[in-house]
Formats: sequence, C-alpha cells, structure tokens
Amino acid sequence: MEFTALFLSRLQFAATISFHIIFPAFTIGLAAYLCYLEGMSLKTGMLVYRRLFEFWLRVFAIAFGIGVVTGIVMAFQFGTNWSELSRRTGSIQGPLLGYESFTAFALEASFFGVLMFGRSLVRPSLYFFACFMVALGTTMSAFWIMVNNSWMQWPVGFIVRSDGVYEPTDWAAIVFSPVAWVRFPHMLLAAYLTTAFCVAATGAWHLLRGRFKSEAGVMLRTGLGLAAVLVPLQLGVGHLTGDYVHDKQPGKFAAIEGRWNDEQPATEVLIAWPHEGTEQNYYQIGIPYLGSVIGSMSFSSKEIGLKSIPIENRPPVLIPFFAFRIMVACGLLMLFLSWVGTAYAWGGRVEHQRWLLWLIFYSFPVGFIATLSGWFTAEVGRQPWTVYGVLRTTEAATPFLQTFEVAFSLALFGIVYTILFVFGSVYIYVLLRRGPIQGLKSDVAIGNPKRPLSESIEASLTAEQEHVS
Repeated sequence: MEFTALFLSRLQFAATISFHIIFPAFTIGLAAYLCYLEGMSLKTGMLVYRRLFEFWLRVFAIAFGIGVVTGIVMAFQFGTNWSELSRRTGSIQGPLLGYESFTAFALEASFFGVLMFGRSLVRPSLYFFACFMVALGTTMSAFWIMVNNSWMQWPVGFIVRSDGVYEPTDWAAIVFSPVAWVRFPHMLLAAYLTTAFCVAATGAWHLLRGRFKSEAGVMLRTGLGLAAVLVPLQLGVGHLTGDYVHDKQPGKFAAIEGRWNDEQPATEVLIAWPHEGTEQNYYQIGIPYLGSVIGSMSFSSKEIGLKSIPIENRPPVLIPFFAFRIMVACGLLMLFLSWVGTAYAWGGRVEHQRWLLWLIFYSFPVGFIATLSGWFTAEVGRQPWTVYGVLRTTEAATPFLQTFEVAFSLALFGIVYTILFVFGSVYIYVLLRRGPIQGLKSDVAIGNPKRPLSESIEASLTAEQEHVS
C-alpha cells in the first residue's frame, strides 16, 4: 500500500469524521431524552425524573462540547485537503452546511445556556421549551448534514458549467431528495438507539452495584422500552435505505452482498471472505433465492455482480461487506436485548435477572458500533466517487498536496483527538459512576425558580458532596 497524499487525506477525513460522529450520535438522542425527562418531571412532579435530568444534563454538556470542537475540523479539511471538491461543489455544499450553522447550531447554542444556567431564572414551562429547542436543534443539525451527504451519494438538481463548477438549479430537488428523506430517518433512529442503550446500560450498571435503584430502574425501563419500539422501525427504514442503494448504486450493493457474478435468482451471502484479487468468495455460506428477495422482492430477479461493473468504477469490497454485517448483527442484538428486557420489565422481574443486566451493561457501545459500521458501509461503498457518478475522489483532492504535509496534519489530529477522547471519556465515566445527586429537595436548584442561583448551586454541590462522602 502506497502512502500517497490522496490516501492519507482520505485516511485523515475518515479518522476525524469517525471520531466526531460518535458524539452527535449520542447527543442527538440524549437531547430528546432530556426533553422527555423534563416533561415527565413537570407532568408527574416526581423528583426521580428531575434527578435523572440533572444527571444526564452534565453528561450531555461534555459530549456536546467535544462534538462541537471535533466538528470544526471537518470544514477546514474541505479547504486544505479537498479544495477541488470545494471549488466545484461549493455553491451547493456551502449553503447546505451554512443552513446547518444558521438554523441548527444557532438554535442549540442559544438555548443550551438556558439549560445549563437558567433553571432558577425562568419559568418551568420556558425551561421545558428550551429543552425542546435544543432537541430540535440537534435534529436539524442531523438533517442538514444528511441532506448534504445524500446529495453526494446521489446528486440531483444541478448542472455542470463549462469551468467544471456544479451550479444548483433546483433546491427543492436537492433538499427533498427521496434519498435524503430515507437516510435522515435512518441516522436519526440510529442516534436514538445509541442513546437508549447507553441509558439502559447505565441503569443496569447501577442496579448491579446496588445503587440508585429508583433512578436505575427508570433508566433501564425507559431505555429498553424505547429500543423495543425503535429497533423494528429501524430495520424497516434500513431496508428502504437498501432499496435506494440497490437502484442507484449497484456497485455498492454488489460489494455489500459480496456478489461477483450476475445471478438469477441470486443467493444471499451470509458470511464469506471476499477476495478482490481472484474475484471470488472463500468459505461462503449463503441462502439460495434470498438475494433476489432482498434486492427486488422477487424469487426470480436478476441481480448484478461486481464483474458487470468496470473495474475502475468498483468500490472496495471487504469494508462494505463486513461493516454491513456488523451493523446488522448489532441491530439483531439490540432487538433481542430490548424485547427480552422489556418482557421482564413488564413482569417486574428485570431487576432480578443479573445475567440480563450484565448483557445490557456490556451493550453500552453497541449503538456506536452500529452507527460507525453503517457509516463505513455508506462512505467506503461510494468509492471511487466523492460525488457519486460525476466527481471521482482522485479529482476532488487538493492539487500538488505533498505527502509529508498530510502526514503531519494526520499525526497532529491523531494526537489532539486522542487526548480529547481519553479525557472526555474518563470524565463522562466519572459522571456516570458518581450517579444522580441524591437528597435534592424541591427548593434546590432544580426546583424553586425564585431561589437565588448562588444558593441553589451551593445547595446542589453540598448535596452532591454529602452523597459522595
């Protein structure tokens, strides 16, 4: 493998965006969960929801901050490593990313301060409204990012000028592309499931330790209950996403399926080791006819293989093939745990099933793994195109970029991101291990808006210190 400037630029972008996507995938769902907790607190008046809100708000603040910091690098790379992409597609991608800043990020940043510091300064209804606005902002952020990425996956609503610049001609076609409106719900559900399993795993962890039983029980039941509803929905939306890949990106679909030859009817390859050099699969286990059913909802359809695609237009096979199967395995695991856990929860027995609690606890990273593997499937499977079908990755890179320049920035980003990840993860772990603040009364910072902020914060810290000691 030759470490060219192009290869290192691709590696740098993959590394930075893979690190960054972890935090939005968590905070999008967590913002919605905070909105739920605040709403339940107002509706029921139960302090358990208020304590859980304050507990997860601190975690949200750290994850949100790291997500913002790591996301800034994305825009810089469009100018440093991918300037030709920016020159050609800037009139389309620039406004889309600008809308994300003007609407979503501005909304999040404006009301995030109310969440952190405004409990004692505003009415409870206005505080709940701020929660909703932050949740809406995170959702809008995901929407604009997915619209932009979906345009790169299937470009519509533009013309190519004589100077090679892509000029938008139909913003409605770009924003309301059917590809975007399938991929956006898929990403949103992935974020909700990631948060649901983080919440459920945290609840299971504290139950195993015999601490915060009321709060842990709420976390476990709400996390599992949400996942039990969303996982089947996600599987359905995922199938719709597969339909667009099947129809519009046949090379990616063939790579995901590990299918080299045209087949009629097609076999569904469950597991194998695809070898690009020999253009065949080793150790293959497949199910006849199922490939046609999945691809075209038919028992006799003809499905395209990679050999029917010019070799210069074929995507890599190994990463999409295995990443897709990892994503599906994570989905099936989440389905099993959520349904079994919810069934035990309905019977009031989930807290006593230690084997199940351990499984749920260890499922903490499964949503992150599923999200990353799905992202790898989509992005690596799009190669060798940056804008599918019209702009190759080799043409999108910055001309005359030197290998040592990219190697230096890659190493620098690696060091900075590693430091951020280690310190951020350790601090979040400390917050999760410490658990909800106990002993808070209705007149502490989370209860009485008329109490001075300084006294409320002091009372909260005192209660926390007494609990820790």
